[in-house]
Amino acid sequence: MANRPIFTPDFNGFPYVDTIDIEFKWYPGFAKSQMQKSILSLHEAAEKQGIAPILEISRKSTSRLGVSLSAFILPLETPNGQKMTVECAYQGSKVFEDGGPYHDLYSVSSRAAKTDERLQNSGKLIGFNFCGEDFPPEPKTAFYDRLYITALYQKKRDFMKELEEFQGFSDIVFNPNRSLNCQARAAALYVSFFKNGLIEEQIFNDKEYYLTILTGSEQLPSTELIPVQLSLFEEA
Repeated sequence: MANRPIFTPDFNGFPYVDTIDIEFKWYPGFAKSQMQKSILSLHEAAEKQGIAPILEISRKSTSRLGVSLSAFILPLETPNGQKMTVECAYQGSKVFEDGGPYHDLYSVSSRAAKTDERLQNSGKLIGFNFCGEDFPPEPKTAFYDRLYITALYQKKRDFMKELEEFQGFSDIVFNPNRSLNCQARAAALYVSFFKNGLIEEQIFNDKEYYLTILTGSEQLPSTELIPVQLSLFEEA
């Protein structure tokens, strides 16, 4: 048996996403067929708790939509027209005590970006830098979530109507005991923002506004930020 979270949008506002831990039968092995058996088992267990339908968001998904929403595949475009995957944007923007950001990772494959040795050998993660904008390391998933929901917003005509059909989202590869960011949670956050009327330009253009919304507080989290040179989503 194993446990994995299902993420459901919270349409009543903050914290915007509910996490429900589901126990299910796990099928060992890394073969895609085995992973898909585990996905089916997870979704069947969640359905017994009244959570259905669920979209698996990963390259292991049996759904075309779920595969296309993988951070390894989902494209993100910067104001200057540079295109990369969400995964490359995230990994290439990391700033460490002893190095980074490694912006050259924007132009490699998602797998190459995630496994680059410099990410393991540059000391403690202290923040992020993307498009000239510095972003704090706290809240821990805030930067990753912002990249992901921005990529979804850029493709909203392709995905939003389909995403609304699902009650929850899963990522069979995500283990909260070993990982921090989760594409399934980020997708649930986007749907929740949409339903709560928060998908507006300000949430993408104004970092401080985004952090205020994300933390449910009028007072911003305490962070030390370097002055912004170029807003992440304003026109260059």
